[in-house]
Amino acid sequence: MCGIVGYLNFKRPIESREIIEMRDTLRHRGPDDEGAAFFENNSVALGHRRLSFIDLSPAGRQPMCNEDETVWLILNGEIYNYVELRAELEKRNHFFKTRTDTEVLIHGYEQWGYDVVNHLKGMFAFGLLDLKQKKLFLARDRFGIKPLYYHHSDACFVFASELKAILKCSEVKRDMDFTSFADYFTYRYVPSPKTIWKNISKLPPAHCLIFDYVEKKAGLNEYWKIPFGKKSGNDLQLAEEAGEMISNSVAIHARSDVPVGSFLSGGYDSSAVVYFLTQHGYKPETFSIGFKGWADSEHQYAKAVADFLKVPHTVTMEDDESLNLLDMMPDVYDEPIADISVLPTWLVSHAAVKKVKAVMSGEGADELFGGYTWQKQFFDMNHSLPFLKKLYHQLSGAPAFDTVEFYADAMAMGRFNSAELKKLLSPELHRHVADDAEWFYRKHFNSRLSPLKSIQQMDIKCFMGELVLTKIDRASMSNSLEARVPYLDHELYEKILQVKESVYFKPGITKFLLYENIRRCLPETILQRAKQGFVGPDYFYKNMNRYKEILANSTLIKDGILQSEYCNGLLNSKDHWRLWKLAVMEKWYNRWN
Repeated sequence: MCGIVGYLNFKRPIESREIIEMRDTLRHRGPDDEGAAFFENNSVALGHRRLSFIDLSPAGRQPMCNEDETVWLILNGEIYNYVELRAELEKRNHFFKTRTDTEVLIHGYEQWGYDVVNHLKGMFAFGLLDLKQKKLFLARDRFGIKPLYYHHSDACFVFASELKAILKCSEVKRDMDFTSFADYFTYRYVPSPKTIWKNISKLPPAHCLIFDYVEKKAGLNEYWKIPFGKKSGNDLQLAEEAGEMISNSVAIHARSDVPVGSFLSGGYDSSAVVYFLTQHGYKPETFSIGFKGWADSEHQYAKAVADFLKVPHTVTMEDDESLNLLDMMPDVYDEPIADISVLPTWLVSHAAVKKVKAVMSGEGADELFGGYTWQKQFFDMNHSLPFLKKLYHQLSGAPAFDTVEFYADAMAMGRFNSAELKKLLSPELHRHVADDAEWFYRKHFNSRLSPLKSIQQMDIKCFMGELVLTKIDRASMSNSLEARVPYLDHELYEKILQVKESVYFKPGITKFLLYENIRRCLPETILQRAKQGFVGPDYFYKNMNRYKEILANSTLIKDGILQSEYCNGLLNSKDHWRLWKLAVMEKWYNRWN
């Protein structure tokens, strides 16, 4: 895994110290090696920080070029099918100097042009400079596992793996976007393509950007959409095929010149990953986190799986002092993000990197297999218990059932709709509140899909793509640890989501397709365990004294952004989820404003 940065200045030559300073804000993403290169009379520069996994020699250094030095690439990620692509390209008379996936991507571009992204299986964000075409080609993987940000103005075009690298550029000014500020309280993150800054954008998942640096024009293209379908199928046959695909995905995710471990929570997803690793002959180091004095601490389940599969396991125990790490989260995440597992994920990453450079993680399984409680609730409301649907909108006061409203409630953890946002924000900021605060959910809601699949679509594009994957990337990479997510194989998603939901979703069986593949391979206590998210104990989120301390000296209130009366009301009512969002934003604002 790596950190990438590119800088095109339209007014003057770029000084070497500029690209180096920007690049080295990403040292944590790549402590093993570094590189920089200049082009077009020093008006274009590329920088790279490397975390080495394949071909550890200096031959893997980036920026990397083709034979005639007309194509240059910086890559953050892993192209898992690089072995197969290399064999195909060699048959087409391409010659390779290294064993890296980076070089495979360069030759793939020479062979297929911009369509190369459709040949890739993996997690990636890259910048490719074509000096013949005078164009910059940026791309991000289908699910958004790896991040990519960019800034475009009359003065320059800048892109990077994290916001902090772009903010280091002297041509880029910090100007907070208060529409994004409001969005954060609704979603717990700032949704793509927006960022917390007015003049910086996120490249959305499954998108390419082609920038003509002569004309100074950029074009966006979505190269992959989730192929939902209604095909019939045999459920047990699909389970067998899904198991083979997961097993194969785990195998290619394990490709590395250094050992790859795994997070292990004791739930279905991570336990299955470790099981499949053992089936391929690996005995991975596994890692879990526990919390003192918490009966539901998942480390006990993780240890049971590790013992059963006979793999080494490291447990790290934490207590309420770990809450102090909230102060460092603005440097880890750059943008405010209020997922409740940001701290536990950082803590387990911090423990894992002491033994390995990469781990596997179970993200993507719940979205695909229907593992979330709100997915089951919505399925029941639309199938088994339709009267619940009627009752829901009667109790909520809504004139008719609104899927987006249901989803917004499920996601909120202290909901801020447009009316609530206007209570929170000072009156002069009300113009920044969207009339429809749930606009991002509505953007990704497809009424033509079945009820369950409409929720899955929003889960993949909103919850996973914007919150979950941001959390795992930043928490791991801030520790110089690579997190690999084998369930996020686009061919696996295509296989399952093209069939009717009744084939892969069974209301009485948690994650039916996955369960069928592990029911004889894991302890019964794990198979019968109720769904539990990766969270900390209640004292992480219900510490009113900490919230009082944070808001007592709130800069957001002093600067006239938040209304003190409303914040005090949250304290009085012990509204801990809304207070958690306020605390995260307060910490971010004090660091970056």
